[in-house]
Amino acid sequence: MHIYEERLSVPRSWWALVVLGGVGLGLGAFPFGVFAAVAAGAACIAVSAAVVHAHGSVRILVTPGSLVVGGRRIPIEALGATEILDEREAFEWRTVRANPYALLLLRSYVPTALRIELRNAYGGAPYVYLSTRRPMNLATILAFSRG
Repeated sequence: MHIYEERLSVPRSWWALVVLGGVGLGLGAFPFGVFAAVAAGAACIAVSAAVVHAHGSVRILVTPGSLVVGGRRIPIEALGATEILDEREAFEWRTVRANPYALLLLRSYVPTALRIELRNAYGGAPYVYLSTRRPMNLATILAFSRG
């Protein structure tokens, strides 16, 4: 059972770039024949689509007792204070203020984020940085889950 679920899907424009890249590679391979052009374009689209889909299929889940971030499960008891980051603050925490030991789920196309302190440096990380489109909702759900 999921209390909260968010998928950090990529913008639609990225899918247009996948198609344009395949068409461009197909046109570049056209001097080698029609079959080579179609095969190169189709292969480029297939590989690019797989990469874009994998990048955009990351999920943030809150289940009873844990926060699941892209496959990593963090117990709710390990979570400390949360800080909602607007676009400017999120940029600072992604760049100059970033800790190399932190758990980061970065998506540049998601402007807002949530920073969650970890108690006792859970797993060696001082905090979790989550790119999220709904930081207020996620912070509220985590506060409710902690009781």
